[in-house]
Amino acid sequence: MRIIAGVAKGRTLGNVAGATRPTSDRAREGLFSSLTSEFGDFLGLHVLDLFGGSGAIGLEALSRGASLVHVIERDADAQKTIESNYELVKKSQPVGKFHLYALSAQRFVSEPAKERYHIVYIDPPFDFSDSEVEDLIGKLHAGEFLKDDAFIAVERTSKSSKFSWPEGFSAARERNYGAATIFYGNYTAFQENEIA
Repeated sequence: MRIIAGVAKGRTLGNVAGATRPTSDRAREGLFSSLTSEFGDFLGLHVLDLFGGSGAIGLEALSRGASLVHVIERDADAQKTIESNYELVKKSQPVGKFHLYALSAQRFVSEPAKERYHIVYIDPPFDFSDSEVEDLIGKLHAGEFLKDDAFIAVERTSKSSKFSWPEGFSAARERNYGAATIFYGNYTAFQENEIA
């Protein structure tokens, strides 16, 4: 697994043996293609990865110029892998700030928001129910974690039923990458409030 683009392009990242299910290279490339299409580039963006795993998604965003990347991961082995991978990427001197929060995604979104994010990536274990994912997304809105133009990406198993966005969000697109499907959604609560 390598960083695809940016200042750390080509650096090989470590995986977490058995503890997590990493996003495939194909899905990761597709994810960043969609995010680049949405935002143009990553310069100045705030990115949140709620289920960090190896940290590859957050570190890819950092390599591409994101100004702030927060990764959430509760597994101790995964935390060590993220820290090790960050040290590799840091050698390329990315300009953005990176922070790992050693706690669960549910706890993170239940606490007061420390920042607001342009991009939120949610890739929970496949046995994590859709209703649990929807609850997380709802708390992102309720806790004011999101920028007005926030874009959410949710990775789910392609075998699961179609993912439904909770109130305050609208489906933008979905892309299938074999075993995984990524659902993309726009944050619409701010726009709806403006109209009201």
